[in-house]
Amino acid sequence: MADKVKMPVEGSHIMMFARSLLDDNPIYSDAEYAAKSEAGSVIAPPTFGRAVAQFDPDYHLRPKSGEKWFGSGKNPTGLDGPAPSTGGLHAEQHYEYHRHLKPGDQLTMTSQPGNTWEKESKRAGLLKFTETVFEFHDQDGELVLTMRSVGVKTEKPVEQS
Repeated sequence: MADKVKMPVEGSHIMMFARSLLDDNPIYSDAEYAAKSEAGSVIAPPTFGRAVAQFDPDYHLRPKSGEKWFGSGKNPTGLDGPAPSTGGLHAEQHYEYHRHLKPGDQLTMTSQPGNTWEKESKRAGLLKFTETVFEFHDQDGELVLTMRSVGVKTEKPVEQS
C-alpha cells in the first residue's frame, strides 16, 4: 500500500461493506435505529479498515488501465506467463479501534513496518513473519484505528503429507 492514503467514510460505503459480509445489523445502515443505540450513529463493521485498499491507487491487486491483469480466478487471465507472486501468505489481521468509524469521517492511513520474527516448520522450513502497522487518523488528527497485518514467507513449498 501507498505510504499515505486518504479514505472518506460514507454511509453507502458502510452499508455496502456490511452487505458484502452478509451482516444485516441495522447499526450499519439505519440512522434512526443507530441514533437510539449506544454508539449514537451509524458505525462501520469491525473489519471496515481493510476497505482502504479501494482508495489506494497503487494497491497491487487493483486492475490498472492499459496493463494486463492476473485476475482473480483459478488461472491467471490476461497474462502471457504465470501470475505474479509476492512469495508469501497473509497470516493474521488485528484491529484496535480507538473509537467507532462513522459516516463523515475523513481518514488518513499511514503504514510502517512492525515486528519481524522467524519460526521453524517441519513441512515448509523456516517461516519468516513480518508485520505491517496501519494507523488511521481522522479529520481532527485523532488516532481512530490501528490495524496490524502479518504476512509469512516460507523457505520452501509445503510438503504434502
